Amino acid sequence: VSDLRPSALPGSLDVSRSMFDLRSPPHRFMKRYDSVSSVPSSTSSRKDSQGSNRSLDTITLSGDERDFGRLNVKLCYVSSVEQIWITVLHCKDLSWPSSCGENPRVCVKGILTLPKPVHFKSSAKEGCNDIEFMETFVFAIKLQSLQAVRLVFKIQTQTPRKKTIGECSLALRELSSQESNHWLDISPPSK
Repeated sequence: VSDLRPSALPGSLDVSRSMFDLRSPPHRFMKRYDSVSSVPSSTSSRKDSQGSNRSLDTITLSGDERDFGRLNVKLCYVSSVEQIWITVLHCKDLSWPSSCGENPRVCVKGILTLPKPVHFKSSAKEGCNDIEFMETFVFAIKLQSLQAVRLVFKIQTQTPRKKTIGECSLALRELSSQESNHWLDISPPSK
């Protein structure tokens, strides 16, 4: 590995800091490493089910293998007033069917699966790689009632018509007054 830093002295044998310096943040290590191909080109193809060779770069995933994106939420339970605070922050790397258009309006519908379900919905935002919602929903519910239920999120498009394009859920067993941050993998909507 050669050092690509412009400040490196000519002829120095330093190894790139981003690869081996453990003091640098792990996300920088990953980002830098991903940009370098570590697979020789002669081994970057494989036979698919029909027996033809395709480059790994061109393989498209379908069904459960495809990445549907991730939803970032924060949860907090304020026991003094018996309230659950749910903050919908971001939706990253979201994919949607082509039938929804290029930039559909996207919203997040939440459901607390109590015997009488509690529903809430974010405002609709234009679909893109990183949709920022930053919306908080507050409900007065006893902690004992919440610890046996799930919080379900449905990602929906609103144009040209309302359609659920993905969902994810979270158990509420460990709610506390300490705000918790969660990244949830979005999966295809259940039939």
